[in-house]
Amino acid sequence: MSLLPILRFPDPRLKTLAAPVRNIDEGIIRLARDMAETMYEAPGIGLAATQVDVHRQVIVIDVSETRDRLLTLINPRIIESDGKQVCEEGCLSVPGIYEKVERAESVVVRYLDLAGQEETIRGDGLLAVCLQHEIEHLSGKVFVEHLSRLKQMRIRAKLDKQAKITA
Repeated sequence: MSLLPILRFPDPRLKTLAAPVRNIDEGIIRLARDMAETMYEAPGIGLAATQVDVHRQVIVIDVSETRDRLLTLINPRIIESDGKQVCEEGCLSVPGIYEKVERAESVVVRYLDLAGQEETIRGDGLLAVCLQHEIEHLSGKVFVEHLSRLKQMRIRAKLDKQAKITA
């Protein structure tokens, strides 16, 4: 397994639409393992393949306190949503930035597991937020796009300043 570089907003590659996975082969399984290792190391609770510049519909999530309930979702799609919640979100592609975003409180997601079996998961609360956030990455959307233009401009300026300091 190896750590993968995470793209940082506003990298234009984050806008790329992820293609569906047609065949779950060793490459996809290795990608999912490397993504999980990268997510845990970062540390984060979710990571989409788009964020590591692989434009395939693969996400990994683990919202457990013990970090031992890894979910790998291939070709995930939200088939049902209900309610509303506002949560403070962050993103491994937007380091150090946390903002309140409105999302559905509960979602049902259909996906394939690593064995190619179709599964359905119901997520509430934090899991619902994470599922929506990561699935949006596969559509080329970053959570800050839910914010006002002014907030987006401020976030870009802050990230530019951080990049200059670390360069």
